[in-house]
Amino acid sequence: MAVLSAATASAQVTPAAGSTPPDDTQVIRIGTTVFANYQYQTDPKGTNPDGTEFHYNAFDLARAYINVTGNISHIVAYRVTPDIFREVACPAATCTSNGSLVFRIKYAYVQTNFDDWMTRGSYARFGVHQTPYLDYTEGIYRYRFQGTMFVERVGKQSSADAGASFHYNFNNNYGDVHLGVFNGENYNKSEINSSEKAFKIRATLRPFATQKPILRALRVSIYGDLDNVGKDAERRRTMWHLTYEHPKLVAGFEQLWATDQALPTATSGPQTKIDSGGYSIWATPRMGPTSTGWEGLIRYDHFVPDKRSDINAAAPGVGTRFEDQKQDRFIIGVAYWFPHPAGGATTALMLDYDGQTFSNINPGAPSTSTSIVLPTGTPAKAIAIHLLINY
Repeated sequence: MAVLSAATASAQVTPAAGSTPPDDTQVIRIGTTVFANYQYQTDPKGTNPDGTEFHYNAFDLARAYINVTGNISHIVAYRVTPDIFREVACPAATCTSNGSLVFRIKYAYVQTNFDDWMTRGSYARFGVHQTPYLDYTEGIYRYRFQGTMFVERVGKQSSADAGASFHYNFNNNYGDVHLGVFNGENYNKSEINSSEKAFKIRATLRPFATQKPILRALRVSIYGDLDNVGKDAERRRTMWHLTYEHPKLVAGFEQLWATDQALPTATSGPQTKIDSGGYSIWATPRMGPTSTGWEGLIRYDHFVPDKRSDINAAAPGVGTRFEDQKQDRFIIGVAYWFPHPAGGATTALMLDYDGQTFSNINPGAPSTSTSIVLPTGTPAKAIAIHLLINY
C-alpha cells in the first residue's frame, strides 16, 4: 500500500489546458439491501411435541445489509457493510443468541482505483471483500435473493473473505481477470492457521466483444481456488462458467470439481481425500424490452458429494456406493422487477417453487420445532414469496 501511495503521489500532474480534472470530492453514501420472504414448506412435515404434524411456514429475513460506501479521492474508495443474520448454528442450551438476528461485518475494505494508469475498472482491494467468482456471477445471475448460487449451496465457496486482490479489465470489453490471496476460511470465520492461504483466480473472456450484440452476449470463465486447511490437508475448487446475456434471455451453465481433505490426526495420519462435483444450469427469460417488468427463472442443480466408488454402509440400500449419492435441486419461479425512473435502486417480488431431492443419502431426522430451519442434510420442497430491496 505504501508503494501504491508513493506511485500515486508521483503520478499526479497538472491537467492540460481544456481538460477536466478528476473529481476528488470526498463522498459518503448510505444504502441498504434487504432479502425478505414468506415460505410454506410442502415436504417434509414437522412434528409438534404432542405428536401432531404440521407444514413449516414462516416469514423470515434472510439478509439485511447497511451499505456504507464512498470515495476519499478519485483513486481511493471504501465500503463497510454490516450483515444482520439469524443465528441458528450455536447450541440452544449454551448460546443465548440462538434464533436471534445477529450483527456482524460482511464487507470492510479499501479500494485503490487504477483508472489513471490502466483500463477503466481496474483496481486493488484490501480487507474483507468479495471473492473473485461469486462477485462476478452475482452480477449476471440476479436471483441471489431467492437463494444462494450453486457453489454456495453445496458449501464449496463463500461470497466474501479477508485478503488482498487485484482486478484488471481487458481493452474493448474483451473480458477481465480477478485474482487474490485470502485466508480461505470465509468472512464469518477467523483464520485457523498461520501459514496456509487460499489463492483464488477467475479469468473471463468475451470472445466476440466487438461483434454484433447476439454474439457479444457470450462470456466464458474459468476459476481456481488453491487452498490447504493445514499441512497435508488440501482444499481445491475448479470451475468453468458459460453465460449468455441477451435483453430477452440470460442463461448460464457452471460446473464444479472440488477436493477436500481433513487435517491429519495423531492416530491415523493423513485423512482420505474426498472428491465431489456437479453442475448448475439456469435461464431467466424476460418478457419486456428492459431489465424491469416480468421475468421467469428456471434452474436445475446436480451435485455428487463423494465420488469414491467404495461401498457406503450408511447409505440406503445394500451395496450402495458413495458415487451413487445424488443431491438435486429444481427451482422455477416468476418475478416482477419494479421500474425506478430515478435509477440507483432495485426492487423485485418473486413467487417460486424450490425443491431439493436426495438419492441414496440418508436425510436428517424430522424436526420437532416450529422453526423453518431444517437439520443439515434434509431434502425439502417449498413454495415461497421473495422480496428484494436494494438501493
